[in-house]
Amino acid sequence: MSAPLMHIESSPTLPREADVVVIGGGVVGVFTSYYLTRRGLKVALLEKGRVAAEQSSRNWGWCRQQNRDARELPIATKSLDLWEKVAKQTGEDTGFRRCGLLYLSNDENELAGWAKWRDFARTAGVTTHMLSAEEANERGKATGRRWKGGVFSPTDGTADTSKAVPIAARAIMAAGGTVHQQCAARGLELIGGRVSGVVTEAGTIRTKTVVMAGGAWASSFCNQLGIRFPQASVRQSILALAPGAVGLPDALYAGLVSATRRGNGGYTLAISGRARLDPTPQQFRFGREFLPMFARRWRSLGAGAFEGWRQGHESLAKWALDEVTPMELNRTLDPRPHMRQIRQTHRRACELLPELRGLTISNAWAGYIDSTPDGIPAIGEVESIPGFILAAGFSGHGFGIGPGTGHMIADIITGRAPIVDPRPYRPERLKGSAWGKVSEF
Repeated sequence: MSAPLMHIESSPTLPREADVVVIGGGVVGVFTSYYLTRRGLKVALLEKGRVAAEQSSRNWGWCRQQNRDARELPIATKSLDLWEKVAKQTGEDTGFRRCGLLYLSNDENELAGWAKWRDFARTAGVTTHMLSAEEANERGKATGRRWKGGVFSPTDGTADTSKAVPIAARAIMAAGGTVHQQCAARGLELIGGRVSGVVTEAGTIRTKTVVMAGGAWASSFCNQLGIRFPQASVRQSILALAPGAVGLPDALYAGLVSATRRGNGGYTLAISGRARLDPTPQQFRFGREFLPMFARRWRSLGAGAFEGWRQGHESLAKWALDEVTPMELNRTLDPRPHMRQIRQTHRRACELLPELRGLTISNAWAGYIDSTPDGIPAIGEVESIPGFILAAGFSGHGFGIGPGTGHMIADIITGRAPIVDPRPYRPERLKGSAWGKVSEF
């Protein structure tokens, strides 16, 4: 029972050349291609499996500013505006709605942290409302519990993870770009140290610009090029309930569990931050860089299994361009959900929201959330290979900020003033300056 996902058809022919080749059909790769194509560039988007089949359809669907790290807040704000425009530009419903996000708590320290973020957000022009106990109890009446307080962020919202990214991918083809599913990128060709082409399993595309938006696979791809990109992933398990619940908030966070209304009226349920750490070769290689992240978040992590090793996305192996790659052997990261966590999540949700009792579990799945050592994505041209742009390590935030990221990368490639300042995301910061500077939210 994997995550629901809309299927789209691929472009029939792989082009011999392109202005830009984008590797990775998740939210970041798709929106990068979307904005480049809208500017008249010839773009080819490569996806080893299906568009959005990995983390872009396996997340909560939240598009938020609330509790963003200061480095991510500008791109989160811009992304919300872009999410609204995509529906108008494509003429299709991505499920995006500014329904507001509701946070409830009885933890004084948590409430104090939210109040601190509210004060910071005001300086950035972001509206968020701290809720008194009375207000929290009114907004959270579906829980039947008493709350000390909470937060409501009225301009934040959600989009439909099952169709939002495929809709944008379909718009790429409508605008003249090409989308190639079941087509893995094996590596790059270089001339004079610069990008000159992308070698795929179906042939070579001549290009001078490549965007690597391969999600949890990005570091192993970079390793083939001699690029050291510290990246590690954790396995999070999520479930969805069938429709039938009424009178519940559209998007709710509580310490016990979080719930999000899906496009079909059902609910996605998860425990915020709870994940399994699966040992992999890459985990060991970059272990030192991730010590500050682990020190901050170890309480949310549980011991994993060899699921990550089996999947192959964090391999340190090298391959030749005429060989079958790990991406072709595993088209889609579809790890086993941790069933004890699924049961715990379901139990907690039914305790918190009695309206959910009696509804059947329609889907249960897991996904790999890829992260950088500081929890902030790496976005920008890699200094050692001109023409190679990295966009990965989104640390579970990629779905919400995908449109803004794609727009910013398109700005950089086309020489326009970037929609937000790209300097906080420079990949070079991970060579050492990021040590210990873990995102706060």
